[in-house]
Amino acid sequence: MGKISDHIKEADWKSEKHVPAIECPDRVTAGEPFTVIVSVGKEIPHPNTTEHHIRWISLYFHPKGENQVYEVGHYEFNAHAESVKGANEGPVLTEPIIQTTLRIKGDGVLHAVELCNIHGLWQSTKEVAV
Repeated sequence: MGKISDHIKEADWKSEKHVPAIECPDRVTAGEPFTVIVSVGKEIPHPNTTEHHIRWISLYFHPKGENQVYEVGHYEFNAHAESVKGANEGPVLTEPIIQTTLRIKGDGVLHAVELCNIHGLWQSTKEVAV
């Protein structure tokens, strides 16, 4: 049977178009807001067509020394250029990029997971120090 984690792929986002790239400062001030950007296809563009697209990105924070992981947000991309005229004929297509602002109290790790409708689940991580 296996676990869901057995099906989540990892790679370097600089060489694989499906891996979410997490951009934020390496060091932040405790309790002060900072911006996090997560994108798919930063170095190698993801096609983002009706047939092949990113459905969602979820962002989590894991505080250092704790067992619990906290969901920061789940971001869905629902417009994939579909239309009654046919695939890729629709008037709107979402790009798999999210931006959020958060505050943390201590060191931890950001985890991003995304779902490609063809190639499944992909993840990446980034340490953030206070």
